[in-house]
Amino acid sequence: MKNIFKKAVPLALAALMLVGCEKEYLETSPNSDVPNELVFSTTDGALVGLNGIYRFMWSSENHDAFGQKALDIAMDYMGSDMFTPVRGYGWFVNDYNLSSLAATTNASRSGYAWRHYYRVIFNANNLIANIDGATGTEEDREYIKGNALALRAYAYFYLINLFQHTYVGNENAPGVPLYTEPNVEGKGRGTVQEVYTQIIADLTEAERLLEGKTRMVTPSHINVNVAQGLHARVALQMEDYATAATMANEARQGRTLMNAAAYQNGFSMHNAEWIWGLQIPNDQATIYASFYSHMDNTAFGYAGLGSTKLIARELYEAIPEGDVRKELFQAPVAEPTDDDWMNYTSFKFRKPNPSNWAGDYVMMRASEMYLIEAEALAKTNREAEAVEVLEELVQARYPEYTAPATSGQELIEEILLQRRIELWGEGFSLLDMKRLNRDLNRTVGSAENGEHEAGLAVVTQRSITDNAYLWRIPQTEIDSNEALTAADQNP
Repeated sequence: MKNIFKKAVPLALAALMLVGCEKEYLETSPNSDVPNELVFSTTDGALVGLNGIYRFMWSSENHDAFGQKALDIAMDYMGSDMFTPVRGYGWFVNDYNLSSLAATTNASRSGYAWRHYYRVIFNANNLIANIDGATGTEEDREYIKGNALALRAYAYFYLINLFQHTYVGNENAPGVPLYTEPNVEGKGRGTVQEVYTQIIADLTEAERLLEGKTRMVTPSHINVNVAQGLHARVALQMEDYATAATMANEARQGRTLMNAAAYQNGFSMHNAEWIWGLQIPNDQATIYASFYSHMDNTAFGYAGLGSTKLIARELYEAIPEGDVRKELFQAPVAEPTDDDWMNYTSFKFRKPNPSNWAGDYVMMRASEMYLIEAEALAKTNREAEAVEVLEELVQARYPEYTAPATSGQELIEEILLQRRIELWGEGFSLLDMKRLNRDLNRTVGSAENGEHEAGLAVVTQRSITDNAYLWRIPQTEIDSNEALTAADQNP
């Protein structure tokens, strides 16, 4: 793999070229022999560049660094609902014990996240800056630009939430450097408010540009529903509940909730409930350096070789009998044998074909939008509507379900519980803890009893507002970006 971080320029700004283990996907860096004006002279060329960004989003840099889904695993491990009983090969263990956040090296979790999202941003910026002049139809130009704007917003959303506390109460706190055009001059940390303002502006424009347009080439691309779904996520994090409810409802239009059979099918192939998923060609699956290697306990990847992914007993026991979601986890037995699955083992994520490593990565489902809408409605005194939305979702998993509470904080807590159950393993734990001001509180004991092993978890309780939860800016960025100093590092 080429190393583009040895230059004396900011680490984030060095990411003007997407780099993979086998090929370069978008040749637009100062090193490239292909000038921007040639790459972006036509919409066909720009579309190749856009496809390169999506390919990068699931390409592997290491066995715990394979794009968004690697970061999703890390963020879920930092909560209470997912854990592993053994160290295994060591991948993601430092995320689970929260030690990875303190490191400032390029190889750290923080370093990888910074590098990953800024690569997306700077390649999106190249598309945004050049697409208006590309030869092609106006529809194609708008489609490509809309995708690039939504991708930039998506990347900034994760950066601002990982490198700073949640939005409300921290609007004026230092965020992350904000770049909206390709350049080589480093910038200081924009405020949280400035970054969110840009995110909302990008998504609003992306929605306008993508309205009425169908996906080109691959379902990995962002369409208007995805942009609306991202807008709903952002609004929820901002506690702008009216917008969150509206956007979530719009995003899920045209989608059908999975039936019980589909729900048990492995969460590895696009279906009618998926709003967005990264489609991975069979011949380009990244094998051990992949989501399924770490999350499919039935395969001979890292999960199957010892680093089993378990659901916490507390959450498992909150799922009633007859709910299809309970069938995605191994029911506990008093004395399991060597031939039995470990108690609370997850079967939620499974490769479609046991003979190869192909499998798509889910990025957004309609069920998430139901949950956002229900929570937002409940928090804006539209409780009857919230109950209706919640019951529609949960009854697709558990036909006997009736919301146990219909108003007040009890209703909100029920919605949040259903969110934890429904979205387990899909990467929402850390950001939900932040926006809800929920502290880390892991039940300690035996893994066979669905409890966190103290020696492996290390940190079992922590305030979510503790600065130790802030991811660290890579030291190379601070050293090479003249707009940053040591004082800009997260405490």
